[in-house]
Amino acid sequence: MSKQGLNSLFPMEDISVMGIWELLPHLNNFRVQLKQTVQAALSFQPHVVLTVDSKGFSFRFLKYLRAKCIEQGIVSPKHFHYVSPSFWAWKGGEARIKGLSEFIDHVLCILPFEAEICKLNGIAATFVGHPTLEDMIELKEKGASGEIQGNGEEFRSEHGIASGSTVISLLPGSRVQEVTRMLPIFSNTMELLKDAFGELVTVVHIAPNQYVKDYISKAVCKWPVPVVMVSGGSPSMKYKSFSASRVALCTSGTVAVELQLARLPCVVAYRAHLLTEWVIRSKAKVPYISLPNILLKSATIPEALFQGCTPSKLASLVRELVHNENLREQQIAAAAKVIELLSPGKGLINNSTHLETSHALPNSVSSMIAALTVLQS
Repeated sequence: MSKQGLNSLFPMEDISVMGIWELLPHLNNFRVQLKQTVQAALSFQPHVVLTVDSKGFSFRFLKYLRAKCIEQGIVSPKHFHYVSPSFWAWKGGEARIKGLSEFIDHVLCILPFEAEICKLNGIAATFVGHPTLEDMIELKEKGASGEIQGNGEEFRSEHGIASGSTVISLLPGSRVQEVTRMLPIFSNTMELLKDAFGELVTVVHIAPNQYVKDYISKAVCKWPVPVVMVSGGSPSMKYKSFSASRVALCTSGTVAVELQLARLPCVVAYRAHLLTEWVIRSKAKVPYISLPNILLKSATIPEALFQGCTPSKLASLVRELVHNENLREQQIAAAAKVIELLSPGKGLINNSTHLETSHALPNSVSSMIAALTVLQS
């Protein structure tokens, strides 16, 4: 969005906080930024308001904005929210969807089952497909298989990685709280694995977040094995590194979908503050945390969660995945199904293409379907 000319009121990193205990130190700053955002929206007088994910901040913003419009006797703009909250994953969560209609007019869903849940609870919704699939467009992947094949040999050559080396991609997260919690665990895992392979090289992927970049840059100075750092702002380099890797170890999140596109077998890890973990264990009604497993309704990708997310457990899972070709093939085969489920249906695409567009993006990608949905409203 910034590349297209968006001038943000404040850095997105300022509100990129996930969890319960993790949120507390930031509450006062959030209140200030929330008031600032509402005032900016009222001054701008938009026809449409589109919030993206971050429901804790976005929903409060939409509520306050609608209330202010009513208070001032002005016509409220239409409210769209992109990325449905995962109420379906929590006990009693679906009942909370009904309240969204008070301040949201339309939800743009990125998972195939969410739009129906929203509609059943009285809120308009459209499944637009998962935005990560647009990596195929950016990298000009034209195959129908839903797979991105980077040049792994080129990556190895560029970074002086010997052909016999075992390369493991590490994706510790996009938020500072995640990275500071997960990267030490990943480092200790590599310490346990460094003698299990002839020559181990790790590729650490850095999210486009300056705080995260600064932390990782310092942390890898004491890394137990050779390391290559890859910026998350370069899709081409990212998928080349995936193709050069044998397996990946990642913190639960959107990266799991990227790994499905790359057909790179992976292990998913997750730790949070003990209070946050307790809430998840007691309130969650889905048995998995990674999106591919949720969509497939099976533990296709091994997960190490909460107290079970230890270096020894991760080392065991990674070692098995590196050596067990059957497990690798199972994940690769399942990835094609995951990508199919996350792709918008042909009927939706056909319904969206009657509008004339002069944009480079085809009408069949998530952002274009979302844009057309807004324009047609």
